[in-house]
Amino acid sequence: MIQSYQFDSKDRALLGCLQKNARITIQEMADIAGLSTASTQRRLRHLRESGVIQKEVAVINQKKLDLGITAVVSIELERDRIDQIDAFKRKACADPQVLHFYCIAGDADFVMVVVARDISGYEEFTHRFFFSDKNVRKFRTSIVVSTEKTTTELPVTL
Repeated sequence: MIQSYQFDSKDRALLGCLQKNARITIQEMADIAGLSTASTQRRLRHLRESGVIQKEVAVINQKKLDLGITAVVSIELERDRIDQIDAFKRKACADPQVLHFYCIAGDADFVMVVVARDISGYEEFTHRFFFSDKNVRKFRTSIVVSTEKTTTELPVTL
């Protein structure tokens, strides 16, 4: 379980720096936050150990990997048995084409964001992932025409 953590403006400045560029130096972060390098290192260690910082990753341009299709898919399951819901969740979490996966309240049970090379690649995904699963009642796909904004940065200043 992630522990509650009391942030101050210095922590928020450090988190903002890391979200924009995880390769920023300790000295640069210290200068921006108005801290010493030792204090910056201590704060970063605490943010990592407390689970506030989950991981530091590279953001890759999906077009450069020939992943030209992004689909937003809503899914309704047939049954509400916990074992079948858990099986579906495990399958979605393990699939590399599923970028985001949310359990939602509303008309559908889940929403996922999926990538594929092209429409035929997405069609293959639907056959493998949805049509072969007897517990999927229906799914609706919206193909992304253009991406206006995508980010992993959280609003740390709120």
